[in-house]
Amino acid sequence: MFAWLIAAPALAAGGAAALVLRRRHVLRRRHGRLAVRILAWGNLVVLVAGVAVAALALSGVPAHADPGALAGAQAAGASGSGALALLAAAIAVAGSSIGAAIAVAYTGAAALAALSERPELFGRAMVIVGLAEGIAIYGLIVAIILIGKA
Repeated sequence: MFAWLIAAPALAAGGAAALVLRRRHVLRRRHGRLAVRILAWGNLVVLVAGVAVAALALSGVPAHADPGALAGAQAAGASGSGALALLAAAIAVAGSSIGAAIAVAYTGAAALAALSERPELFGRAMVIVGLAEGIAIYGLIVAIILIGKA
């Protein structure tokens, strides 16, 4: 939570810079590509900074008042792998849900187009859309397995 408070001014400044660049350069045709390049590089810098902050937050050692407690926790094998398993489960669900949404969008549109021409294809079209929805279920199963190991 503290990292978001630190990053909030940088995000606000980046948003303000994007609005200024959009108003000044995108409205002019000849400078449109320059503005897009500047925004793309700015987004890349923010992405790299976010990955660095996430890596620092995930690799940090928990603070303990007693130095002996830290040695005991490391000896017992509690090095935060449970938190990483939960993070991996969240990434599995999010990624599979986004992938399923994209797949359903394309197959659903194609199914509706086919049904408008040949209504007898309803069963086949729904099977294909259902297979696309299965991607999200696979991600959920992976997440359940990961949470069970956490």
